[in-house]
Amino acid sequence: MIGRLNHVAIAVRDLAAAARIYRETLGATVSEPSPQPEHGVTVVFITLPNTKIELLEPLGEGSPIAGFLDRNPDGGIHHVCYEVEDILAARDRLIAAGARVLGGGEPKIGAHGKPVLFLHPKDFCGTLVELEQV
Repeated sequence: MIGRLNHVAIAVRDLAAAARIYRETLGATVSEPSPQPEHGVTVVFITLPNTKIELLEPLGEGSPIAGFLDRNPDGGIHHVCYEVEDILAARDRLIAAGARVLGGGEPKIGAHGKPVLFLHPKDFCGTLVELEQV
């Protein structure tokens, strides 16, 4: 069902500083910041030959990333994102298998302009999983 790894997301307190580390220290190609108000984050993407790294900074008072950073003051890996061909079919299969889909189970448009869903970390070895339709 799942396809390739689309990205690994890292929560950070200071997006500009984190982007600078990837750009200047590691020599990576870093996108411009992109606010995602529906998800409560601002993101940048670091392009790698085989995947991407997504840096997430809280956006607004109700950002889910703010709570993560309260528990993890230095930041850290927030989620992994896998590609799926049909997000609704994947959702239905996961629910039938007993997995919990967060946010009411309806896809939202993610930072790449494609439908995404998040799966409860307790159902996936302690890891928050994002599915993105390709």
